[in-house]
Amino acid sequence: MNIKVCGLRDPENIKQVVDLRPNYIGFIFYDKTPRFVNELPVELLKAIPATITKTAVFVNETAENIETLIAKYNFDAIQLHGNESPAFCALFKSKVKVIKAFGLNADFDFTELSAYADHVDLFLFDTKTSIHGGSGETFDWSVLNKYDLDKPFFLSGGLSVDNLDEVKNITHPQFYGVDLNSRFEIEPGLKNIDKLETAFNLLKQDDTNEIRS
Repeated sequence: MNIKVCGLRDPENIKQVVDLRPNYIGFIFYDKTPRFVNELPVELLKAIPATITKTAVFVNETAENIETLIAKYNFDAIQLHGNESPAFCALFKSKVKVIKAFGLNADFDFTELSAYADHVDLFLFDTKTSIHGGSGETFDWSVLNKYDLDKPFFLSGGLSVDNLDEVKNITHPQFYGVDLNSRFEIEPGLKNIDKLETAFNLLKQDDTNEIRS
């Protein structure tokens, strides 16, 4: 079970989350969300261990700005959370890991993902809303049974300490990991470390990696 903690922006809070050793850590470069990072100390991000995949999150951003931020902060992955095309994803596939996010509901057409399959490394399935993630709302996870591509996916949208036991019951062969965000916050962009520790221990309890107590 891979764990991604997303929506960080406070330097001290980032250090605390890094100490938990998530697999991915996400920074949102979208100025219409309260989790918008704006500016972060470059050395802070470059000091994050190589075992953690540093991920920049964008919504309908220009390729030029994405390239600039990848170079500035030495990102390992990008997450595209808007209406980006397969061709747009392909621009970055040889440079960083590419995660393409989609908002799901009962009517989602999984066939549209086929065009992206060769141009991304992972999908991220979130709850379909008008705000491009961070809603704190879940979707009906049974729709995941309709997904039949050979491409791993993150599960996002309303994940919390209260429903992670249910998450562990998901048996889809491409289920790669969870994206933890708004339900683990003191306020937007500031994570509750106690809640995250509880989640990490629950999700990793069958893993050989020791989690900080």
